[in-house]
Amino acid sequence: MFSYIHPDNYSSQLEHKKQHIADLFAEFNLPEFEIFTSEPLHYRQRAEFRLWHQDDDLYYIMFDSKTKQKFRVDKFPVASKLINQAMKALREAIINKPVLRHRLFQVDFLSTLSGELLISLLYHKQLDEQWQQQATDLQQHLKSTLNVNTVGIIGRARKQKIILDNDYVFENLKVANKIFTYQQVENSFTQPNAKVNEKMLFWAQQVTADLGGDLIELYCGNGNFSIALAQNFDRVLGTEISKTSVHSAQTNITKNNLTNVDIVRMSSEDFSQAMNGERKFRRLEGFDLTTYNYDTVLVDPPRAGLDPDSTELVSRFNNIVYISCNPHTLEENLKTLVKTHKIEKFALFDQFPYTDHIECGVYLTKR
Repeated sequence: MFSYIHPDNYSSQLEHKKQHIADLFAEFNLPEFEIFTSEPLHYRQRAEFRLWHQDDDLYYIMFDSKTKQKFRVDKFPVASKLINQAMKALREAIINKPVLRHRLFQVDFLSTLSGELLISLLYHKQLDEQWQQQATDLQQHLKSTLNVNTVGIIGRARKQKIILDNDYVFENLKVANKIFTYQQVENSFTQPNAKVNEKMLFWAQQVTADLGGDLIELYCGNGNFSIALAQNFDRVLGTEISKTSVHSAQTNITKNNLTNVDIVRMSSEDFSQAMNGERKFRRLEGFDLTTYNYDTVLVDPPRAGLDPDSTELVSRFNNIVYISCNPHTLEENLKTLVKTHKIEKFALFDQFPYTDHIECGVYLTKR
């Protein structure tokens, strides 16, 4: 099923993406855009699999995106080497252990470049003390077998979550010879291709290197960009609606010894109202928004792109850094933004090789 995922195919699939972007954005007369490649194999730090039980056998399955037919997965070449090793070690460890195997229907893996691993086991049954004891033994077995110091295990069932050690890992990303540390929590969004994420952060650092002033980031997540860009600005204020991501972002501020970054939990719509003085929010107590220099904004919205109100808010800034995971909604947003701004730089980040998915970066300045 994965014959198309091969280093020999990488260049041609990337050329196809480059042409697609050139065609899609032809009306904008883009500057020559930069292309940031991925490792051709073992580039994903996250993977999710269903479990299939057949008599005495147990194996991972995935579903064909076109036919919806299931197929067996013993190796997953796009996932990190650590995840591939863990897939095999986990299956062999639980296949003859009824307590761990019974009614297990899904396994999620989260790994890091720094060698940490988190495994979530999802069940259609309630988990008891016997399960917890065997899961603890499993955890120690995997640490030894995989030769890693950190293997977290989480057991999930209906209205139940059992955490052995932690429900997060710490990733170390190298950007321009500097290491940034990020907490990544189970079930929270993080960039899956860590090496390409390093390139995205480097690109964003370069385009904002001489801007100075303050940075406002909408949809900041766990502070992925805020942390790495703090060195280019006097102050950084990030907004994020997810409580878990906000907590991680605040942890990451501390882990990276930053004193000029603040994260507040609010939507871009609420922030727009606060910035306009239309409403007061308890979450902004202690922040005087009138003192911020609103020259530069960074947005990394979901696939739906920016809604009209957020687009209007973003268009007020002199400098816009737009990170997009959907070129089609990006194209729609740019139709509005180019009325007030000029596209200075454009980048393609190959986060998901061998798929139609394309990640883009755009830097715009006020006309």
